[in-house]
Amino acid sequence: MPRPTRRGAVPASADRRTSPATPRTSRQEFRLLRHPAWGMAVGALCVSASAVLLGLARTDPGTASFYRCVLALPALMVLAVPERRRQGPPSRGQYGLALLAGAAFAWDMLLWTQAIAEVGAGLSTVLVNVQVVLVPLLAWAIDQESVPRSFLLWVPVILLGVVLTGGVVEGGASGTDPRAGTLHAVLAAVCYSVFLFLLRRGGHNGLVRQRYVLVIACAAAVSLLAGRFAYGLDLTPGWKVMGWLLAVAVSSQVVGWLLVASTSPMLSSHVGAVLLLLTPVGAVALGAVVLGERPTPLQLAGCVLILVSAYCAAVREIRPRHRPVRSADAHASGPGGTADGP
Repeated sequence: MPRPTRRGAVPASADRRTSPATPRTSRQEFRLLRHPAWGMAVGALCVSASAVLLGLARTDPGTASFYRCVLALPALMVLAVPERRRQGPPSRGQYGLALLAGAAFAWDMLLWTQAIAEVGAGLSTVLVNVQVVLVPLLAWAIDQESVPRSFLLWVPVILLGVVLTGGVVEGGASGTDPRAGTLHAVLAAVCYSVFLFLLRRGGHNGLVRQRYVLVIACAAAVSLLAGRFAYGLDLTPGWKVMGWLLAVAVSSQVVGWLLVASTSPMLSSHVGAVLLLLTPVGAVALGAVVLGERPTPLQLAGCVLILVSAYCAAVREIRPRHRPVRSADAHASGPGGTADGP
């Protein structure tokens, strides 16, 4: 029988469970954190379906970006309730990071959705994954996270693959305007990289699900405003369009990005960025099968060049350099302790 404590005193075991530096996780989450690379890979493949599904929806970027967030919010809020009961609400600092990440995510979706029609579903997804270069550079510049020299040596090769994939050399992309699509996809990549960096950075402090709800809610608000004034917004797009957007919300927002948000803090920035390159692999395959897209040989060579060079750049670092944070370890390391952060 436990020994009684004084009124107002907090038992040591309870203190370990509720300490800000030791966020509790459910058993399901803990299993996922044991294999973060697999979780990231599964999340990336789920996200890859969004390009094709948005191509089938055939709606404005503002409409697509707004509804893919709004339709995901009810399920995400239900998933966040147990975490809030266990760990309490996020801090003000976590709110700020989540809102910034949401704004970046909204602009990424708007620009990328516009690029789908201009350069094709599969190829637009490949182009936006120039994040494989930008995310590690952001982590190096802001968090002083070391980036292997071998990775940096492969950067020019990855960028060459991006140029070939965009169809700029031969003008053979399947979309309506390959040059404009390339520009929009690269701008989306900048927003995408900021989103991934902030998502991973904020995840070091736990409360992943609650923060992710804030990210998606902010992205929905920004998409609503941007769609109203610039990117097109139809609040009643019809049942067929809503059905495709619901599929995007479930596969990408609820399953895919939640997996990425949960696992990316456990991996080095460049390893996580490389694993997300499974997204264009899935998108190119689905684009060819479902939408009948036919990339030219030179564009396919660009896709292969991106994936092979990115893999070679990160193959030695494919496993996390630090083991996942367990509650007892985090408590011993003191406030602010993380698995792989600075």
